Amino acid sequence: MTEAKTSCHENHVHSTHGKLQIKNSSDPNAIYTCPMHPEIRQIGQGSCPKCGMALEPLIANDSENEELKDMSKRFWLAALFTIPLFIISMGDLFPGQPISKIISPKFKVYLELFLATPVCLYSAWPFYVRGIDSIIRKSLNMFTLIGIGVSVAYLYSLVATLFPSMFPNSFKDSLGHVAVYYEAAGVIVTLILLGQVLELKARNQTGEAIKKLLGLAAKTARRISEDGSEEDIPLENVQLNDKLRVRPGEKIPVDGIVVEGKSNVDESMITGEPIPVEKSKDSSVVGATVNGTGSFIMEAKKIGSDTLLSRIIHMVAEAQRSKAPIQKLADVVAGYFVPIVLLIAIITFIVWANWGPDPAMAYAIINSVAVLIIACPCALGLATPMSIMVSTGRAATMGVLFKNAEAIEIMRKVTTLVVDKTGTLTEGRPELVTINPEAAQNKDEFLAMVSSLEKGSEHPLAEAIVRGAEKQGLSLIDVDDFISVTGKGVKGVIKGRKIALGNKALMKEENISIDHVINEAEKYRREGQTVMFVSIDNKFAGLIGVADPIKETSLQAITELHNEGLEIVMLTGDSKTTAEAVASKLGIDKVVAEVLPEQKVEEVKRLQAEGKIVAMAGDGINDAPALAIAQVGIAMGTGTDVAMESAGVTLVKGDLRGIVRARKLSRATMANIKQNLFFAFIYNAAGVPIAAGILFPAFEILLSPMIAAAAMSFSSISVITNSLRLKKIKI
Repeated sequence: MTEAKTSCHENHVHSTHGKLQIKNSSDPNAIYTCPMHPEIRQIGQGSCPKCGMALEPLIANDSENEELKDMSKRFWLAALFTIPLFIISMGDLFPGQPISKIISPKFKVYLELFLATPVCLYSAWPFYVRGIDSIIRKSLNMFTLIGIGVSVAYLYSLVATLFPSMFPNSFKDSLGHVAVYYEAAGVIVTLILLGQVLELKARNQTGEAIKKLLGLAAKTARRISEDGSEEDIPLENVQLNDKLRVRPGEKIPVDGIVVEGKSNVDESMITGEPIPVEKSKDSSVVGATVNGTGSFIMEAKKIGSDTLLSRIIHMVAEAQRSKAPIQKLADVVAGYFVPIVLLIAIITFIVWANWGPDPAMAYAIINSVAVLIIACPCALGLATPMSIMVSTGRAATMGVLFKNAEAIEIMRKVTTLVVDKTGTLTEGRPELVTINPEAAQNKDEFLAMVSSLEKGSEHPLAEAIVRGAEKQGLSLIDVDDFISVTGKGVKGVIKGRKIALGNKALMKEENISIDHVINEAEKYRREGQTVMFVSIDNKFAGLIGVADPIKETSLQAITELHNEGLEIVMLTGDSKTTAEAVASKLGIDKVVAEVLPEQKVEEVKRLQAEGKIVAMAGDGINDAPALAIAQVGIAMGTGTDVAMESAGVTLVKGDLRGIVRARKLSRATMANIKQNLFFAFIYNAAGVPIAAGILFPAFEILLSPMIAAAAMSFSSISVITNSLRLKKIKI
């Protein structure tokens, strides 16, 4: 058993024609992990070296569950032998003792041995293997307890059957018979196997979200060759920049942009919004979304594991396998629990052997076995990871991707939300609206130089300027010595002329006087424009104004977030006037403008120092440091990869209403985990003393090992069933 040293992304992709692809569900090299100990990873199926549980695929797939198949086979064989075993053993409890009238006591014992042996040797074999493995590894777990309990009951009964004369009177009843417990051992094995089968089936359901996501992908694409001919090809054969035709009703094969045609696309699989989105030339489209009645040609820009769908699948898989801080409590308890239970079982045996009624030794064995069986800590270990798996899958269907379980736990505690402006509150696709060169500058030449410089920048404002120039038919010019000054602007050399474009801080750095245009710039800003200053050859050359419309959903999102009790702070590198113009329209509580990326980090730290739990929402490279330092970083799925890597939560379509959904789901998940932990703790706390016989002196009540086995299985199933309720909870 080995732990994988590489990431989920690396383990589940392979190279095909120089690009990355998600592996086939039947891939023999798929990575498997433990639901209770996500740090355990290995190639292929097996059992966890820590808890003994069956490993499951890191990324859920539709391949056959071999563990479920094996456990089901062992269960049905156990049931086949255990039912007659139970009837024969317990039949004399009915009036007239019907079993004793049919068969002699000696033959009855040998018949029980015959029926119990395949159950206790074949059906229970995995329990023994895992139990011995846990002892060798010094990592005691539920299978340690089950293995000891079943083997003690069976071996004791076997010796009592074959060599009854070996036992002293303390083992014998009033008639001089040594009691056997084949039915207890058989029923325990059968019930635990039933629990394992039901648990494995239920655990399979927690991966349904990923299975559904995998099923969304198109299987083929229609490629247009350079000679104009078209052919359907497997999805994995699509290359970057391929031209693909998407016909009415078809799934879009990969991520890309529309180059010809027009249609409406159903993007509900990533946004949760049922209204189709209009697509035309230059519109971006996402693989696995569904085309409407129109037809268009697209160019492939992201393929294989780089597509949004693939990234969503990997993020959900990683989040499902991460540990929430609350699980540390369960881990600590489980670590001490098994040794304590073994000690209690030994004490139970000693007390009953010395002070119990006749046959004292028989009581001692059966009650210590009951303690071992009922105390299995499986439910305790499953309490947190099952809720996390269901919750992250549910979130993905709502357009919210949690990077890890910690983000789910902390999200509900957030008191202050810090938001970037561009691309977060606004569309992030601004338009060039103002071109105001100095009198000495030719307007077209001025815009051509500015747009040529901005072509080297990744900022949405730069893209707006470039698009504006292209619409006016201007040709872009080569730029030398291009430099991006983070949080300030860009610089470069065009045709030997030194040009700089950016905010006041950049102009100050370049020693450019802009005092004479400050009032004019403020006028544009009050209209909601972002204004940039331009200098050419160390002289002020003009203003550029870009307007970024506020997202339609931003006002509703801010209102809902206020209803959640959150303080909203806008943190932006834009000017104070422009930022306040946007903030006043949205009702934002506080504005901190004209900040550099490092100042965003300082502002987040300042809020944290005030005792506030901060979530930071942003979409750009300049937001990444602040996203990383906030208690919860929230990235817009429409933003940069760096922002998404730095964040704990990604909103697939950049809709801030997803934060409200994330908070509600966080509250529901943590309530669900606490319910699970309560069930597990209370069950073990109450079950162990009863199994040990604490009620016997006052009420003469003992807990049969068979009842203990049923209760133990039920506790695990109840935890998983309770976790699955998160799939249907209203958010």
